[in-house]
Amino acid sequence: MSAAPVVPHPASAESGPPDRRFALLLTPPPPRTGWRVVPARVAAMCAVEFQKLLHDRTEIYTRAVQPALWLLIFGETFSRIHAIPTGGVPYLDFLAPGIIAQSAMFIAIFYGIMIIWERDSGVLTKLMVTPTPRTALVTGKAFAAGVKALIQAAVVVALAALLGVGMTWNPLRLLGVVVVVLLASAFFSCLSMTIAGIVLTRDRLMGIGQAITMPLFFASNALYPVALMPGWLQAVSRVNPLSYEVDALRGLLIGTHAHLGADFGVLALAALAGIVAAGSLLGRLAR
Repeated sequence: MSAAPVVPHPASAESGPPDRRFALLLTPPPPRTGWRVVPARVAAMCAVEFQKLLHDRTEIYTRAVQPALWLLIFGETFSRIHAIPTGGVPYLDFLAPGIIAQSAMFIAIFYGIMIIWERDSGVLTKLMVTPTPRTALVTGKAFAAGVKALIQAAVVVALAALLGVGMTWNPLRLLGVVVVVLLASAFFSCLSMTIAGIVLTRDRLMGIGQAITMPLFFASNALYPVALMPGWLQAVSRVNPLSYEVDALRGLLIGTHAHLGADFGVLALAALAGIVAAGSLLGRLAR
């Protein structure tokens, strides 16, 4: 007697193909590759920095004290004595873009301390074992520093407006200000990360950062025109990215004559060089 044929069981809902609505829960999305990695990492790092500032706004308030003192004390005093020729522009108007650039630089130049802290806490090692290229990590962190600098710049702009500084509110010009601050902050944060990759400790980085911030500030056109400087200081100012940032901010915010094409070009090249340099030393820092 032959065996009865086996009737196949109907496929149940559990054994069938998963619903497309739940496909992402069962199967991870394909990893980003190529040029898409950098924008994704930049957006992620910027979101992290923004969340930090939302949870703790104390840093914004404390860092606003120094720019306020520069504008209120230095700016108001020199506006009265007319000691610095500014080509017919009120000195407070002339000074405000320089203080915006200074406050953004002071935030970015110590960003390497955070990298060393991430190394000591093991966060950097976890980031390094991901398939993300080192340059993408550095770029994300560099522009994350730019987010903090932008918020600081907005505080200084609001303060300058309260003091009567005549600034433009043209949306295109303000967009240019955002780009300038981001590029300059990316360079200075990468400079800090590069120094961190060389010295490897927070104490040494803090000392070097304090040693170079004021020379960078005074060797720029933030406080006075380049024409007032001695010849050797003018040469230093020409290779100082902060001078190009201040020149662009003045041209965009208060409408003075500026070399915007050269300013944007120098800042973009400086940011790119900083990303390459910091990326090459990131592995040394993570060891």
